[in-house]
Amino acid sequence: MKELPSIKQLVPKHVALIMDGNGRWAKQRGKARTSGHKAGAEAVRRAVAFARRNGIESLTLFAFSSENWNRPATEVSLLMELFMSVLKKEVVKLDENNIRLRIIGDKSRFSKRLQKQIAQAEEKTAGNDQLTLNIAANYGGQWDITQACRAMAQKVESGELTADEITGEALADNLMLSNQATPDLLIRTGGEHRISNFLLWQLAYAELFFTPVLWPDFDDTTFAEAINDFAQRERRFGLTSEQLTMLMQDIDTRTEE
Repeated sequence: MKELPSIKQLVPKHVALIMDGNGRWAKQRGKARTSGHKAGAEAVRRAVAFARRNGIESLTLFAFSSENWNRPATEVSLLMELFMSVLKKEVVKLDENNIRLRIIGDKSRFSKRLQKQIAQAEEKTAGNDQLTLNIAANYGGQWDITQACRAMAQKVESGELTADEITGEALADNLMLSNQATPDLLIRTGGEHRISNFLLWQLAYAELFFTPVLWPDFDDTTFAEAINDFAQRERRFGLTSEQLTMLMQDIDTRTEE
């Protein structure tokens, strides 16, 4: 039987987060949307610290989707500047705390200056292994699958791959996050109940947790609530509860032997 991911986990290995609600948080306080994004950056720091303290191996944050380019130009410009500012300030702290930084998404649309800064940050933290922090920027799940298919098609054209070798596993190997465990848990703040084109392939068997808390207010208490909820889930991966019981009994028997 193919090895299954853990059926019962107290702590997920990989958490994905859709950080929603910055604009509404600012509006509720009579402030500009930009203040919401700045407050959201503080929530990112808290989430990363919580993940590191609690043994989470990978944390993937949806920072900027490929659809976000359609927002007002002034807001997009500020988001890019905030992104650069946070990168510059935080990379040293990430490195000191043994955290590896990866930026996933189509980076070609970013300025050359930002692309260079991303490359330097990734290189500086490449050897760290306490936590991998993935920032999804100019990312979309459909884009991710499309670029993976394109990569495989190029291998077929060059003779490196045959059509029969195009499998789900082969496609997964060409996706972003291919060298990490797939997300066990997706958390979305802000009260919406959708995944918004985020990690469409990778979230196939993830547990979903939706909270009305707006992202700037996301703190250790809310994160812990999501983790505690996850710990109560029975993850069946297409099997029945009876099959899981038999599987667990078989594992226990082999362990005793």
